[in-house]
Amino acid sequence: MATLSLARAYQHSFDTHPNITLALTGGCLNSLGDFVAQITEKTLDRNELVEYRRYDFPRTLRFFFYGFTISPFLGRWNSILERWFPLRALSGSRKVSVQALSKRVACDQLVMAPIGLALFLGSMGIMERRNFGQIKEKYTDLYMPALFMNWKVWPIAQLINFRYMPLPYRVPFQSGCGVFWTLYLSHLNAKEDQKQDLEAASRHHTPNSKTTM
Repeated sequence: MATLSLARAYQHSFDTHPNITLALTGGCLNSLGDFVAQITEKTLDRNELVEYRRYDFPRTLRFFFYGFTISPFLGRWNSILERWFPLRALSGSRKVSVQALSKRVACDQLVMAPIGLALFLGSMGIMERRNFGQIKEKYTDLYMPALFMNWKVWPIAQLINFRYMPLPYRVPFQSGCGVFWTLYLSHLNAKEDQKQDLEAASRHHTPNSKTTM
């Protein structure tokens, strides 16, 4: 009953304010993904007896802001795919075009997935106040491994999404599945940040070599 009421409230909110509804939903689910990632990292810290890290609230806020910003664009993208590749040739027809569904998934993965990943890495680097060289290093180290991983897990999720979910629920479904994807990206980005911070600290503390006479 509570689930039905929540679905009705979401539908009403989407009908009246679609962009803000998608933005808040995406931001909250992205934050959840980073929260789970940080809790997982703390558990690993305990098991490996390494220095315990405090919860990084600004990091979660960055994930919220990224999800808040990108989700309305994903909503527009889903509407475009709906127009470009209609799943039913005739209005009222129950038969779904497998060819149109395949094209929709392929277009999403070949166009939006690379763009979304590029936006994620760039926006995280900017929000973390990384310099140009460090942001470039993020792309060099993370972009292709993350993109290949994306192509391993997302086509099936998007096939289910495009086939069975009504248009207003596609971004929330994607964001819901994306909690686990955000967990992966959060771990990946955090490792890269640690590497860059260690490199910066190493350069900062390296004494200038002097020749004594």
